[in-house]
Amino acid sequence: MNRTHLLTTMAVFVAIGTLGAQLLWFPAGVAKAYPVQHAVNVTAAVTLGPGPAVIIAFMIGLLRNMLGLGTLLAFPGGMVGAFLAGWLYRLTNRKGMAAFGEAIGTGIIGSLFAVPFARILLGSSAGAFFFMPSFLVSSVSGALIGWFVTAKMKQTNVMKNHV
Repeated sequence: MNRTHLLTTMAVFVAIGTLGAQLLWFPAGVAKAYPVQHAVNVTAAVTLGPGPAVIIAFMIGLLRNMLGLGTLLAFPGGMVGAFLAGWLYRLTNRKGMAAFGEAIGTGIIGSLFAVPFARILLGSSAGAFFFMPSFLVSSVSGALIGWFVTAKMKQTNVMKNHV
């Protein structure tokens, strides 16, 4: 994939993740669940790899925060989940492992990273497992959507050179 095609594909993923979060969300405990972000993480991890997936997750978090549509907690969860999804997919070549990586990376590891992040940047004194239930609900639902999307992409030969 040439650089222009890669950057264009990444920009499309950022747009989907940024706008999609406003179209599909639901309450999940102490936070709102934005499954589109996690679906984008899985799809980007499978089609582009861990590096571009992390950059996409960062850009979605940055744009959502700049537009007043998200919180700073989008960074630790989204980026860790995107990396683990891409890394596990690269190791196994299985889309299910990318979805698993997103769910574990965001739902568990990212939620634990969110605690000191929230304490330092948001002044919150939340405990170690405070964010985990809502992060898990959001990431598991989005990872399943991402798994479904990547499976359909292969069936319909969308991005046949990448999936």
